[in-house]
Amino acid sequence: MSLADVAYLAFYPLMLGTLAVVVVRRPKALVWPLLVDSLVGALGAASLMAVILAPVLHLGAQSGSYEVIVAVVYPLLDLLLISAVAGILATRGLDVGPRWPFLIAGLLVFSLADVGYALGMQDYAVGSIVDAGWVAGIVAIAAWVDGAADTRGALHGRSHAVPELAAPLVSTAVALVVLLAGTQMSIPALAVVFAGATLALAALPLTSRNRMLITLARTDELTGLPNRRAFLTDVPARLSRETTGALFLLDLDRFKHVNDALGHDVGDELLVHVGERFARHIRPNDMLARLGGDEFAVFLAGVSEDQAVAAAQRLAEELADPVEVASATLLVSASVGIALVPAHGTDMGLLMRKADIAMFRAKAEHRGHHVYDASDDNDGALRLRTIQELRTALAEDQFEMHYQPKVRLVDQEVTGVEALVRWNHPTRGQLPPAAFLALAEEAGLMPELSSLVLRRAIRRAARWRSEGLDISVAVNMSGSCILSCLPYEIHQLLRTHSLPPSRLVLEITEDVLMSTPVGTARILEDLRVSGIRISIDDFGTGYSSLAYLRDLPVDELKLDRSFITAMPHDVRARGLVGSIIDLAHSLGLEVVAEGVNDEGTRDDLLAQGCDSAQGFLFSRPLPAREISSWVSGRVGLGGGSCR
Repeated sequence: MSLADVAYLAFYPLMLGTLAVVVVRRPKALVWPLLVDSLVGALGAASLMAVILAPVLHLGAQSGSYEVIVAVVYPLLDLLLISAVAGILATRGLDVGPRWPFLIAGLLVFSLADVGYALGMQDYAVGSIVDAGWVAGIVAIAAWVDGAADTRGALHGRSHAVPELAAPLVSTAVALVVLLAGTQMSIPALAVVFAGATLALAALPLTSRNRMLITLARTDELTGLPNRRAFLTDVPARLSRETTGALFLLDLDRFKHVNDALGHDVGDELLVHVGERFARHIRPNDMLARLGGDEFAVFLAGVSEDQAVAAAQRLAEELADPVEVASATLLVSASVGIALVPAHGTDMGLLMRKADIAMFRAKAEHRGHHVYDASDDNDGALRLRTIQELRTALAEDQFEMHYQPKVRLVDQEVTGVEALVRWNHPTRGQLPPAAFLALAEEAGLMPELSSLVLRRAIRRAARWRSEGLDISVAVNMSGSCILSCLPYEIHQLLRTHSLPPSRLVLEITEDVLMSTPVGTARILEDLRVSGIRISIDDFGTGYSSLAYLRDLPVDELKLDRSFITAMPHDVRARGLVGSIIDLAHSLGLEVVAEGVNDEGTRDDLLAQGCDSAQGFLFSRPLPAREISSWVSGRVGLGGGSCR
């Protein structure tokens, strides 16, 4: 071996070092699969090369010549480089530069030249085609090096059309061909060794990938917790009448509204934080899983009912502190349904159903948690079926908006409408709000339903305005919808449809304002400052309302229909209505009377100074398409015009 060979051989470690620089820029988790795949490729190619170079190997074995050995080493090292590059190209997130085809072509030409030299070294002469191959290979590799100087492409991790399993599959196929050929003809022992090593090493990544697939099939991709499949597979084996336990189903309250208002990225990050907090209270022999969406499940082994309740309280307390997600600070809570083993059964499906019923009861009663009881099954099946139908209705857009006009009493002018939702049920016909709103609230679907009503009402009001009908639209909002993200959602809708904030009225029942006066009032004040009007709906049915009226951020009171319908035959009801109107006016508030169904009541309200009214005397709730014609029909009949 000459000094020239030392220089030539130094080319290979330098090239491997260059490729290693690319690898270390990427996550370490990619390094070992890359090394294994590259080594498998090199061994498989080496087994084939050993067969091709069999005459040279035989000559080297007889003569013991270093020259022959070196001549064989060159093609093998070429194959090692080619396998390394192929492994990098087949690994997601790795790149060897924008001119990688030049690198592959250069190495292949260089390898063919080395094979040609090894096979015909006795006849080699300077200036032959072998030299041309070496020169062409070096030029192509140099072109790659020039392009690889710009590392931005590698850092961006561009992908190539090289399948990830290409190297191990091709290599194992080559190794099998070599071993099969060895049964029919005489091949060098080195080729058999290389082929056997290829098959043995190729089994490692395949085994690893198989284990990884099993893990992925049982793991929730977002949170890293066990998924529904793992939970339903592992827990049943631990259920028996001889051991106690508890199965929890946990559902985050108003999570859908967070997703809609702040985006799915924020919702996903919130789920990760919640999963981490829950995991702090899970013992090694318990199991926590994410079933999907915002629903989690927990199985506690060997606990009594009191211990299960205490565990549920600890999980709820873990969510007491605000969650910092992106640029938002979110207050989140969960409803927990508890089913006990063996008290409520040892069948997994039965326990899941009972825990589901208990969870809905906890959500409806705002208690945080609820232990299943036999009485919960009263109408439970119908309730759960209706709730599921509600979810389907939201997904399939089965809701329709009707609007009831609001008339100013002094001049009979139409000043606005109240948006009222109807459910076009596929089998039960059109259902009024009273038939499903309570269930929507119980199932945590009110934020989603309210968002739907807001979108449609604002879009419709903007369309009426473009047609010359400039009236306000009122939307009812439940307490579960008054969230910190509500102002952002409303302002986005107003901007999208170019509707002035003064044309939107939010109707809030007084019990909502009384239950959380500080937080709710702050959100409503933000909306009111922007020009949106706030109305207290069903006024008079709550408690301690008069003491709070001075400080609440409201513009309007809507007298509950129970007072209005009693006025014709109850002197005290008439006097109470007059007192409320006077009090509201002294605070600068307008008063709207609901349920005005006859002219006598209308005249009485007008005499007492009531500002506006709505009821069947004026109109029933109408589909959107009928509002314009109804308003137009009032003009000329003493009804005034809309402003």
